[in-house]
Amino acid sequence: MDDNQNNNGQINIELDEQVAEGTYSNLAIINHSVSEFIVDFINIMPGIPKAKVKSRIILTPQHAKRLTKALADNVAKFEQAHGEIKDYEQPPIPLNFGPTGEA
Repeated sequence: MDDNQNNNGQINIELDEQVAEGTYSNLAIINHSVSEFIVDFINIMPGIPKAKVKSRIILTPQHAKRLTKALADNVAKFEQAHGEIKDYEQPPIPLNFGPTGEA
């Protein structure tokens, strides 16, 4: 049996201090191929024309779909408790870094 699973089939998930601090992101760029989805999280600062990818998550299509459902469910619960999240119009951001689309 895997050391990270107990007899109940539950997974023991560890969260170290550095990861627990999180990384702020105000932009996500999503690309995909036939076998994976790539989500790049970026922090864009006003007036600064350059930004770096702070984190990249690579998912299978099945996990991307599960994440979409889980995120939609959590947004709905948040809005039920706190009211509608306003989606303010933002000027388009020119995205001219790195490859796009097919991997």
